[in-house]
Amino acid sequence: MPVTVKIPTQLRSITGRESEASVEDVSTVGEVLDGLYDRFDGLRERITQDGDLRRFVNVYVSGEDIRFQQGLDTSIDDGAEVTILPAVAGG
Repeated sequence: MPVTVKIPTQLRSITGRESEASVEDVSTVGEVLDGLYDRFDGLRERITQDGDLRRFVNVYVSGEDIRFQQGLDTSIDDGAEVTILPAVAGG
């Protein structure tokens, strides 16, 4: 069963306006993101720096922030939902 990734509005210009993407045969968040990087040119540069997620980019697996789990090594179950959520400044 594929993993569903929710794409935020700020990144949809890279994903062809897709709000969701599916990735199959993955077991970690890092593998999910690698699958997206292969599919959407320019995404890696927008959300990573020096091989790690930028500090203003949050990633959630089934509602849980991966920074409080194992980061990019966080396990993914079949059918899980991953959300990429860049922080947005406001005031």
